[in-house]
Amino acid sequence: MENNDSSSNSSSDDIIDRVFFKKYHCIKKLGEGSFGRIYEGVYNNEHFALKFEDTKTDSNLLESEAGIMNYLKSKYIPSIHSFGRSGDYNILIMQLMGQSLEDLINIKKTFPIKTVCLLGYQMINILEFIHNKHIVHRDLKPDNFVMGLNESAKNVYLLDFGLAKKYRSSVTLKHYPLINKKKLTGTARYASINALKGFEQSRRDDLESAGYVLMYFLKGALPWQGIPGKTKDERYKKILQKKMDTSAEVLCEGFPEEFRKYIEYTRNLDYEETPDYENLRDYFLNVLEKQNEDLDYIYIWSTEQEKILRKKEYLEEKEKEKRKKYSNKEVIKDIQDFAVKRNYTSKTNSVTYLPTKVENFTTIQNNQNNNQNVAQDGEKEKEKAKRRRIRRDSTLVNYNIRDIEAEQQDDRNDEMKINYKYQTNENSAEDEKVNKNKKVLNSPEKSRKGNRSRTHNNYKRKSTRGENNELKKENEEICCTEACTIF
Repeated sequence: MENNDSSSNSSSDDIIDRVFFKKYHCIKKLGEGSFGRIYEGVYNNEHFALKFEDTKTDSNLLESEAGIMNYLKSKYIPSIHSFGRSGDYNILIMQLMGQSLEDLINIKKTFPIKTVCLLGYQMINILEFIHNKHIVHRDLKPDNFVMGLNESAKNVYLLDFGLAKKYRSSVTLKHYPLINKKKLTGTARYASINALKGFEQSRRDDLESAGYVLMYFLKGALPWQGIPGKTKDERYKKILQKKMDTSAEVLCEGFPEEFRKYIEYTRNLDYEETPDYENLRDYFLNVLEKQNEDLDYIYIWSTEQEKILRKKEYLEEKEKEKRKKYSNKEVIKDIQDFAVKRNYTSKTNSVTYLPTKVENFTTIQNNQNNNQNVAQDGEKEKEKAKRRRIRRDSTLVNYNIRDIEAEQQDDRNDEMKINYKYQTNENSAEDEKVNKNKKVLNSPEKSRKGNRSRTHNNYKRKSTRGENNELKKENEEICCTEACTIF
């Protein structure tokens, strides 16, 4: 919240009209918080937000904030351009945003139910995102929620991560220990009951704080707001006691019951319990539906031109989703009917293989034809697989036959060696006679020991080779037939 006292004005004079990092020219002050001041700067005709932190203070939270914002990097968080030190200041340069929700509530005093539901829906999205990144904000308040500019004017952004921290290990997802008797971190008006009691904060505390922010928008003030106290600790104790005494039913009296359910749910969450973000979003969607309102991001402060543009965008998006849903539904039905008629149960006809985008009935028919082709292709693939198995089995048989042939050939070779040895050692005299007379050499009667055995072996070898050739030829014919069929 901006402070307009004389000291802040005098300190702002030291920054306005100065140039930092030799390019960012500060032109005006945007706001001031507990740990820093924010200015608008210009460089190369582009506007930026410059957040300053005095290095003489003991806080030094800006560097941690820059690191966390750079780590998060999303459409819910302003983008970071640079961070550094200049003189007595740590300076964070980031994307320039629009007005904060605190500025807007000061103008409007209260927000209507539709605006609060639109804001609440986006707040849940933001908190779910940073929680999934293992970070808790710990200082949710209207000052830290801002609207975008230009094309992003309908979106809500979250700022000021100086007090944010990790609540669990990003590797094991194990929560850090629940510590008690801690000093309050954050703003007492919107802090959760457990935070005021001194417990370590987790996801439940951010969600409970967001609920109090939304009720502040609806009512314009909270029951524990403005409670006096001699000291800060005494004031915190009184605020805690008032929050505990104020039930969710009393706090949300006169408003839709979904707000009461939201407060009760967040108050009853355990330290390590994972919140049901989807259910919390549904609370706001249900309220919009009961109020006959749409999720069109038209707020109470929206201009007439913005209302026309966003209504058009909403109708176009709704029509697109309706067409997509109807088209996919028709395709699923047609494929199911086709599967029943053909009794086709292959995985290739699974509904999970449906196209995600269908624009008109022409594409529906094309998809139907494609699915029929897929079914036929599936049958062909099954047939091919069957033939591949047959060919593989026949190939294995071929390999076995070749092994048998090799063994038989080895036996024959061994037998020939034995016969040759027998001839050279025992029948050398007879061999000499054979060499002298060729007729005797060609006569099987005169050379029973040597030539007859060789003739017999040759005959046996030829007969065995013929049988093997016939088997081999038969198997090759089978393989050729299968190969021609498959390929």
